[in-house]
Amino acid sequence: MTLTAEELEYIAQEEEVEIMPRVEIPTMWLITGDVGPFEVGMPIKIPLWIALQLRGDNKCNIIAPYWLTKSSMEKVKEFETKSPLFSKMPSKHYMSIAKLIFELCPEDVPEADAIKLLIKDVWDCRMAKLQTAIALFIEKGASWAKVDNLTQMEMCAIRPFFPHSLGHIHRLRKTIQAARLHSAGNASVEVRGKLPK
Repeated sequence: MTLTAEELEYIAQEEEVEIMPRVEIPTMWLITGDVGPFEVGMPIKIPLWIALQLRGDNKCNIIAPYWLTKSSMEKVKEFETKSPLFSKMPSKHYMSIAKLIFELCPEDVPEADAIKLLIKDVWDCRMAKLQTAIALFIEKGASWAKVDNLTQMEMCAIRPFFPHSLGHIHRLRKTIQAARLHSAGNASVEVRGKLPK
């Protein structure tokens, strides 16, 4: 099943984040479970979608996840640029979560502009590695590959062209193989024609 970037963003909103309530809110009884009560100044973990709604209503501040800091993203960037392998990302939805928080409340994240640039650098580095891996995969004529630590959003980014490209490569290989067989068959007929009778 292929998910779109929007669907992945929707799924990411189930991840829990910590908030700092600005107002008292009684327990919310939801289908997925109870959330709250919310007390002013007492941090609480809740799904991102609720945090975004409360933040939009100015009823809380979102506390940036531990990985959404300048120092944490600098470490991720350093690993990504120095290693040929993909690092395990601190959150499987790091792009979506960061995007949603930065769109609504960048002021809740210290050094937000620097972190945005770091996240973009990490994304660009990972996409470059992925393109290199795909080129190597195609060059070697492999029929399968194993790549660890890709996020769903990264897979979503390559999905539109990768299967299509593989289909073309597969058809080209079949054509080349058929041409070789045909050529070999013609060569054997020519050789038989030249043999003494």
